[in-house]
Order: sequence, then C-alpha cells, then structure tokens
Amino acid sequence: MLLAAPGFTQDVVAEAVPDSGDTAWILTASALVLMMTLPGLALFYGGLVRTKNFLSVLIQCGAIAAITSLLWIVVGYSLAFSASEGTVIGNLQNVMFSNMFAMRDGQTIGELVFGLFQMTFAIITPALIVGAWVERARFGWVVAFSALWSLLVYVPVARWVWGNGFLANQGVIDFAGGIVVHTTAGISALVVALMLGKRIGFPRTLMLPHSPALTVAGAGLLWVGWFGFNGGSALAANDDGAATAIIVTHLAASVAALVWMLLEKIKVGKATAVGFATGAVAGLATITPASGSVGPLGAIILGVLAGLVCFYAVHLVKGKLQIDDSLDVFAVHGVGGIMGSILLAILVSPTFGGNGYAEGMAMGSQLWAQVKGVGIVAVYSAVVTVIVGYMVSMVIPMRVSEDQERDGLDISSHGERAWDLD
Repeated sequence: MLLAAPGFTQDVVAEAVPDSGDTAWILTASALVLMMTLPGLALFYGGLVRTKNFLSVLIQCGAIAAITSLLWIVVGYSLAFSASEGTVIGNLQNVMFSNMFAMRDGQTIGELVFGLFQMTFAIITPALIVGAWVERARFGWVVAFSALWSLLVYVPVARWVWGNGFLANQGVIDFAGGIVVHTTAGISALVVALMLGKRIGFPRTLMLPHSPALTVAGAGLLWVGWFGFNGGSALAANDDGAATAIIVTHLAASVAALVWMLLEKIKVGKATAVGFATGAVAGLATITPASGSVGPLGAIILGVLAGLVCFYAVHLVKGKLQIDDSLDVFAVHGVGGIMGSILLAILVSPTFGGNGYAEGMAMGSQLWAQVKGVGIVAVYSAVVTVIVGYMVSMVIPMRVSEDQERDGLDISSHGERAWDLD
C-alpha cells in the first residue's frame, strides 16, 4: 500500500494483473479438456472397436495429443491467435510461446493460460477423426496426417472464428467449437472414411464393440470434461458465462441420451449402454457452439434434436450409404456440431430464453452468418483433408495390408496386446 505525505497528491496507476480466480478456473478447465482426449476419447473409441485393435486406438490418441501439443506451442498458437491484423492467418510473433502478453485485451487471465487452454482444443480436434479410420489405418500415416491437418485445417479455422478472423468479423458465433472443432473434424472424418475405404467384411460382417463398459466409462469422462470445454470457454469463473454454459451443456447431454435410448427401445426393443453413451456425446457436440448463447429451453430443444437427428444420421451413413465411418464421427460430431451451429441463430432469441442478438444482428442475419460460416469451413476442411491425405500417402501408405488388418493393429502395428488373460 502506497501512502502520500499530508498535503501531497499522488496519482497511483495500478498495473492490471490477471484475476486469480479466473486463472485457477481456466487452468482447471484445461486439465478437464485434456482429460477428454486422454483418457476419455481413447476409452470411448477403444471400447467400440474389436479386441485386437483396442490398444491401437489408445496409442493413436496419445500420439496425436503429443504431436499437436508440440506443434501448437512451436507455431500453431501464434498462427491462430497472434495479435496481428491478419483475418485469415496470424504471424510468428508468439513462436515457442514467446512475447506473450501479461493479459490479452478483454480478458482477465494471462496469455500463457489462454494458450494452454486453447492447446487442449487443438489436441482433441484431430483426435476425434480417429473414429473414422480405426482398425485399418497405418500408424505412421495417422501421425503425419494429424500433424499436417492440425496446421492446415484447425489452425486457420481457429483464426477465422476465434482469432478475430473474417468469419468472426461477419458475426459468426461459435462459443466452444461447433464449427472450429466438430464441423472440421466431422467433415474430415467423412472424407477420410471415403478415402480409406471399408474395413474387410464391412458391412456384411458384424463388428461388435469389444467393451461397452469402457465406452460408457469414456463417455462419462467426456461428459465431465465437457464442463471444462464449454464452461472454460467463458474464460472467467462467473454465473452468466461459465455456470450457465455448464448447466445447458449438462441438460442437452441428458436429454439427448434419453431420446437416443427411447429410439433404441422403439426400434430394437432394448435401450443399450452404447446408445446411452453415443446419445450423450451427440447432445454434448450439438450444444457446444450454443452453450454461451442459449438458455435451458434452448438446451432441451437441441438435446431432443441431437438424439433424433444424429440417431438417424448414423443409420443413413452406415446403413443406406454404407460409408465406413467406423465410430460415427460425422454422424455424431459433424452432424451435431453443424446442427447446433445453425440452430443457435434461432434459439439465441429471448423468445427461447437466449441471450439475444448482437447489435446490428437479427434472426435472419444471424442465421445467414451461421450457415455461411459452416459452409465455408465444411468445404475448406473437405478439400484440404483430401490434399493432405493423399500427400502423406505418397510417403506413407494409408492402410495396413489385408493380413495386418485381419491380425489386428495391436499386434501387427505395435507388437503388443491390450489384454493378456493367460
């Protein structure tokens, strides 16, 4: 405390410092989002594959987390979030997390904390695509593709939407990743599934999940971690941002899980554990872009639609179109993220309990901004995924051999078994 002598006036300008409560929350949220990938997504996907491929899914998720973390700190963060005027891509001023501000403009946390939190989003996005290529993709191709994809797809799109890029300037809303995370990963997963082709025996051979128990456990970790994903995106520990986002996130997941199980009961006579887990994840993906804009009524509507639309999208993609998007990345994450990103333009209205529109925006203009944003990102993701996938395949083949696929990737690619029961 500074004291002035009697009769002496002193102007004291306090230097702005990060808020300790907000900082603590974002550090916690960063850990929760990392938990979504390791071990949440790894177990969720791992339980859905056959026994002989379980370990390969865990290794792929781990390797993707490692390579994207390295790239994010070295150059990815700077290209996505550097404080430059570039509306398409940033500059190199924050390479190696250098020249970071004590606090970013408009935030109450340090830039290092912000960069760490954003890194966990950069990790989980390419990891989501794993579900499209399980049981047949070559490990080297997976790592190389994911590294290039994160730099050429994720980083630019993050700039466009979250780094004051051209989509943000046109009024596009994406609170926590319906466009940046789920649209990019979902569209790219569909493209990769088409590029790789079907697993041996698909769709004639029944390929049942080897452990629904692990899938439900993984979904539970995803569900809890999503509180950091959406709640942390408020970038502050408060009621009108973080708490509201967590409440609507939980509500949408709950409703979608119930709807999915009801549809299973109607169609096949039994509600399944895998159905519960998949429905919950569909609800989580769908509410993500809208979690900072809608109220409980909007969350319930999105949860119902997530359960209905994503359920039938799974059957359309695999059943009628016979595309081997093995773990339904497009049908759940892609369809859910796109749907939530577009419908938030309606549900943000105070009529549905939403926060209302920004100055100069109305329902029609917001809807057009959302459709345009989703469309641009979807087309860009598809085109660059094709280019990157084939570029990497010139050096490392996409698929393992038929013999290796029949033996399972645990043994043929990694020389280990996930389960040794002898």
